[in-house]
Formats: sequence, structure tokens, C-alpha cells
Amino acid sequence: MATILMVENDPLQGFLRKSMLERRSHKVERVGDAAEALCLVEQPQFAGRLGLVISGPNMLGIGGPAFVAELHERLPNVPVLVLGGRSDAASDYLGGRVRFLSRPFAGDEIAAAADELLAECV
Repeated sequence: MATILMVENDPLQGFLRKSMLERRSHKVERVGDAAEALCLVEQPQFAGRLGLVISGPNMLGIGGPAFVAELHERLPNVPVLVLGGRSDAASDYLGGRVRFLSRPFAGDEIAAAADELLAECV
């Protein structure tokens, strides 16, 4: 089973989204910022199980587009689901293997997009 890496600095949103995905039988690892996420993907054992990264656009220390670019430098085949804010633009995320969901979105939309992106990797 592939692991979903969720990068979410809001503890409540992180807990809710992680719980929702785990109820759908996904294995989810949550970290609070981009630095933690990039450290994890450097670990070969973790990177080998990674199937999807879910990230918000605003992270401490690095913006969403820069994080996605850095992640794809390290793991170009791992898809990323970006949960964007109202002022964020999908056009900020260039390249393949990125899906952008703009607010407002429901938990079911996140789960459906995650399922689709994970299925593409199989």
C-alpha cells in the first residue's frame, strides 16, 4: 500500500484530513512543514513507499510552488495534490503530476482526487 504524505501546518485540518483518508484505507503520514517533508523523502525506505503528497499552498519557510518544484527534483514521478486557497492559482504549479484543488472543496473531493492520483501510479 502506497503512503500519502500530508504537509499541513494547521493541526486541526491535518487531523481531520488524515482521519478522513485513513477511513478510506489509506496509510497517511502527516508532517507540519516542507522541511520535514523533504527530510522524509530523502529516506530511501520512505520514498520507496510514497505514492502521493498532499500539500497546501502556504508553508512556513517555503511557498507551495517552490516546495512542489523541490519535491519533483527529488522524486519526479510522485504526484502532488495542492489544496489551494482562494487567491492561489493553478498556473503557479507548472509541470506534470500536479493537481490543484481550489477552495472551497469538500473532504470527499480531496479523497476522490487522492484516489485518482494513487490509481495513476499503479
